Amino acid sequence: MEGDKYRGHLAGEAEINTEWRHGAPPSYELVNELFEQERTKDWPKGSLEEIVQNAIKTWEMEVSHKTRLEDFKSINLDKFTFSVNGRKPFSAKETLEIGSYNVLLGSSLPDDMLAYKSRDETFESSHDVFRSAFPRGFAWEVMAVYSGPPVITFKFRHWGHMEGSFKGHAPTGQVVEMFGVAIVKVDDTLRAEDIEIFYDPGELLSGLIKGPKVAATETTASTSASTHTGLSCPVLRH
Repeated sequence: MEGDKYRGHLAGEAEINTEWRHGAPPSYELVNELFEQERTKDWPKGSLEEIVQNAIKTWEMEVSHKTRLEDFKSINLDKFTFSVNGRKPFSAKETLEIGSYNVLLGSSLPDDMLAYKSRDETFESSHDVFRSAFPRGFAWEVMAVYSGPPVITFKFRHWGHMEGSFKGHAPTGQVVEMFGVAIVKVDDTLRAEDIEIFYDPGELLSGLIKGPKVAATETTASTSASTHTGLSCPVLRH
């Protein structure tokens, strides 16, 4: 398999013994097409913005599709933590176990106030939910970089077309997007040691629950169809 132009550590001799979640390296063809068509920034090759953008895409790919931490090459396993909005940081092992969606959407609010209940989701179910909602993927881009290594601060945009159902809500066909800021500490080989993300989950979830509620059988059929298309997962397919 050929590599991906936006993600490293996906192909080549160094990945011969990598254990992939779905038995083989993922394909990012669809979400790359969406990214190229709708990105707002086209960073020069070799620029700090492009390096940061591709590094985060690589980390996302590894946490979504590699099942063993020893196969990760984008992070410093001994130091890595991942936190969102100042909440409890998760280790590399914890992030791999519960999945990045459930870290991103964790909340201490009561269940009746939540559109997405991360504590009820597994790694697999969380990815199925967003794969169903965004059949073409959940694209991601760097909007601006405010500081370089070893502490990289940047603004990002994350978007997709809601062409599938989400938690019983019918697809709207509209673009759902969110913006955030990240602070990433890296070592001298640019492996991430700590990732902090700050964003408003309501910005994402409000767009996903706009559609009317649909029958459970329709939702199940939509999820089943998207799960069996063989598409790689979007935070997720960036």
